[in-house]
Formats: sequence, structure tokens, C-alpha cells
Amino acid sequence: MNLFLEILIIAFGINIVFFIYAFIRKTDVVTDLSYSLSFLLSALYLYLVHAEKGLLQTLLFGIVVLWAVRLGSYLLSRILATKVDHRFDDKRDSFVRFGTFWLLQATAVWIILLPVTFAMGQEGLSVNYSFLVVGSVISLFGLIYETVADYQKTTFKKKHPKKLITSGVWAYSRHPNYFGEILVWWGIFVMVLPYLQGLDFLVALGPVFITLLLLFVSGVNLLEKSWKEKYGNEEYYQTYVRQTSVFIPWKKRP
Repeated sequence: MNLFLEILIIAFGINIVFFIYAFIRKTDVVTDLSYSLSFLLSALYLYLVHAEKGLLQTLLFGIVVLWAVRLGSYLLSRILATKVDHRFDDKRDSFVRFGTFWLLQATAVWIILLPVTFAMGQEGLSVNYSFLVVGSVISLFGLIYETVADYQKTTFKKKHPKKLITSGVWAYSRHPNYFGEILVWWGIFVMVLPYLQGLDFLVALGPVFITLLLLFVSGVNLLEKSWKEKYGNEEYYQTYVRQTSVFIPWKKRP
């Protein structure tokens, strides 16, 4: 069976099982957990069943596992504290609307993993150390950066639950966690880049997809609207928006 099809089946299988549980129990607790778990189990399957387990494949596997465990534990602890994800208030009781979200989530997992899936299916690859080192540094920096951003936000919210964090790495970007997230997947693409030929370049849809998703659909766009509704009348928020880069970390504007 085609390796891309196998990962598509795994991603859909995991999300369908979790959807059925979530719909029956009317719970949001497993929603984000299933997302990171889909990546973790897909990467595990690719590495153990198909990969040659060379340096490239091992590094890719390690990065995806670190990313999935970090994100999954963070999101699970957050939802266990809040108990509810208000994104699903208008979907939770609808089999079709709620189910559509899970199917889209499974599709997103498959698309984002395209470069990893490609690399895991290759044999006899000679290591391109230049791309390997650069890509690894980009991915690991992104992973560390988003981890720091989430930690700073969590710590801040415990002390100031009704305020928006504007300090730490958040002083240089309004969405440093998403910036780090995108770097993780572009770094992975850089690692795979030397081995792409012709139609293989379609795996670039992975990092392009997560970039567009976080910038214009489910990430930055939604949060900016939400923040404006919550903090729009606050002077510190208006100053923060005026002075701080939306996405790429940069020095404050006057």
C-alpha cells in the first residue's frame, strides 16, 4: 500500500475513534490530545515499520515525537483546567458539524506530515549534513521558542487571568508560540529538501499548509479578533498592538 495512503488511514482512524468518544460524552478533553497523538502514532508507525532508521529518519522521528509530547501535554493540562473549549459550543451537539471538525483535523495531520512521510519511505539516502544541520537547528529553535512562549503565558495567566501577556518573548511578537510552531515544520522541510525531485516537491504543502492555517484561519486571525473584543478598550492593549509585531519577533515600534 502507498505510504501516504497508510498515514491517511491512520490519521483518520485515530480521529474517528476519538470523535465517537467525544460526541457520546459531549467532552472537549480529548480533542487536542487526539491531534498530537495522531502525529505521535503516525511517526512511530513510519519509523518502526518503514524507515531505514538512518540519521535523517531518526532525527525527523525524534523532532516529531518531542513536538507531539510537548504540545499534547501542554494542551491536555490546559483543557483539564478549563474543562471546556468554547470553539465547539456551536458544534458539540451536532454530529455533522462536530464530525466535520475531526475529519478536517485528520486531514491536517496528514498534510503537515507529508515531508516526514516522504523521508521515511526513502531508501539508501546519503546524508546531506548542511541541510540536516540547518533544518535541525530551525526546528529545535522553533520547538524551544514555542515552549518558552507557552510557559510564560501559562505562568502569567495564573497571576493575571484577565489580562493579556505583553512581556517576555511576547514583547517582541504577539504570537511567538505560532512563530515557533511554524519554524518546527519548515525546519523539517529543509532537512528533506535535498532529496526532492519533480512531483516530490508537493510535500512542501505540509509547511505551507500549517503556515497559512495558523496565520489566516485558526491561529493568529481568530486570536486577534478575540483579543480585540476582550481588551480593545484597554490602553495597554492598544499600545501593545501599536508597538508589537504581529508574528515575526522584532523590536518594538515607537
